[in-house]
Amino acid sequence: MSKTTHMNLKGKIAIVTGGNRDIGKAISIKLAKEGAKVVVNYYSNEANAKETLNAIKSAGGEAIIVKADVTKKSEVDKLIKETIGNYGETIDVLVNNTGGLVARKTIAEMDEAFFDKVIKLNLNSTFLVTQAVLPHMKSGAFIVNIASQAGRDGGGGGSIAYATSKGAIMTFTRGLAKEVGPKNIRVNALCPGMIATTFHDTFTTDEVREKVAGMTPLRREGSADEIANAVACLASSETSFITGANIDINGGLVFS
Repeated sequence: MSKTTHMNLKGKIAIVTGGNRDIGKAISIKLAKEGAKVVVNYYSNEANAKETLNAIKSAGGEAIIVKADVTKKSEVDKLIKETIGNYGETIDVLVNNTGGLVARKTIAEMDEAFFDKVIKLNLNSTFLVTQAVLPHMKSGAFIVNIASQAGRDGGGGGSIAYATSKGAIMTFTRGLAKEVGPKNIRVNALCPGMIATTFHDTFTTDEVREKVAGMTPLRREGSADEIANAVACLASSETSFITGANIDINGGLVFS
């Protein structure tokens, strides 16, 4: 008889930035199901955040929602303050999920302000939250950064800024893993390919999505839940010797 494996995150404190929709929502719900107390960060959509919170609570989990623009240090500090005010000084899991494409623009179409905005949204947020959380992490803690296949292959048309920011997150992951490894804190990144989310509903045509899915060995898009399952696995003690890894999760479309 097969036994269900539980990731055993019971009592762990987890922060998920951008945790109110799509991949972030799925990660928040999954970590809560595995026993973590989850801080669901959001910025602009309180309704989505409350929906995520309700989903967690209806499944018997524990969570709070915290509004914060994680591209700003003062608001990151507020996020940490609210976390430790509710759950104590120790933070066990950080998922840096905040990010976005913003718009598809060629290098000729983008100005400096646009480029800076995309870098700030994806890369600066990861740096700021990580820097603020690390003093509250102890041996056995875990960080996962949500990068992208775009960080490996440059992305689709008009996504140079986005791909650049995600490639930088991958390098940040490797460097940080070396820095905090002696403290037994692990740092990994996931590099999702074509995942069925509002990201692609907004920025990718159906024709392109069908073409990419057809080129993928598994012949389909991935789901947000599949990303969440990988995060929960990496956050558990079951993967305690994996750090500094940028893990492809793209159905075999790109091999690193």
